[in-house]
Amino acid sequence: MVKTEKANSISILPVHRHEELEVLDSIYEGDDNFKKVNEKTFQYKYIHPEKESRSFLVEIIWGETYPEEKPKVSMGAFFNKHISDQVKTTVVTKVEEYAEEWIGSAMTYTLLEFVKENSEELMADQPDELVPLMAEVTIKGDNDILEKKIKEKKEQLSKSAKRKLADRTDHKGEVARGMDWVDIVKHLSQIGGSNHANS
Repeated sequence: MVKTEKANSISILPVHRHEELEVLDSIYEGDDNFKKVNEKTFQYKYIHPEKESRSFLVEIIWGETYPEEKPKVSMGAFFNKHISDQVKTTVVTKVEEYAEEWIGSAMTYTLLEFVKENSEELMADQPDELVPLMAEVTIKGDNDILEKKIKEKKEQLSKSAKRKLADRTDHKGEVARGMDWVDIVKHLSQIGGSNHANS
């Protein structure tokens, strides 16, 4: 008898999931912040009205036996690149603790609303300034002085600019000797001629 009850509960789970999917679709219809990645993964963007550094995205992933087990909560999306690791851990931990109370029932909407209602508290330790994506921190010598290096962005050239550059350079990418002399001579003739006229 125990085996049949277990088999019945497993066959019922997809029905519960299907119903929850329909509910989520109807609740979040037209909400650009909600995204159903697939039948088991859902994302919601929380956009802070004033501080961009406090905007974040939470991902809820259903396991094989959801809702009999809590879903996986993730803050690993690229959208969260500016969020500190400490804050990411705090958000995941708090949401998973809250999910413990809802095991056995549909909880995706409840968890997303929990994050929305508590977003200020969850982001309390997040710095107000955005950390640049290209910043690197290096340690110098014995003094342990931190120095920030920001990688310079390479100049983007159009196809015609690349062609002109290729025409002016040899196979090593170097400008041939005397190539820019024409410009210098032209410039000096314009400047030099006016100076001689004045004297």
